[in-house]
Amino acid sequence: MSVEQREFYASSNGDVWLLVREEGTADWRVRHQANAASGGHVTELPLAAFLVQSEHKPEHEEFLRILEHFQ
Repeated sequence: MSVEQREFYASSNGDVWLLVREEGTADWRVRHQANAASGGHVTELPLAAFLVQSEHKPEHEEFLRILEHFQ
C-alpha cells in the first residue's frame, strides 16, 4: 500500500511536518522529520494528538491556517 504525504510546515532550522496516510484509509497522521543536526529522527502522531500536543506552536498555527482555506 502506498503512502500519501503532504508537507504543511518547515521550520527555519530544517524540521519538516507532513500530513500522511496510507492510501485507501482515512487514518491521517502527522509526521515530524527532525533536521540532520538533531539526528534526523522521524516521529508520527495521530492527527488529534498532534492538534493537542502542538497547540500554540508554529506548526500547529500553520496547519490551522491551511485548514481555513477549505471552509
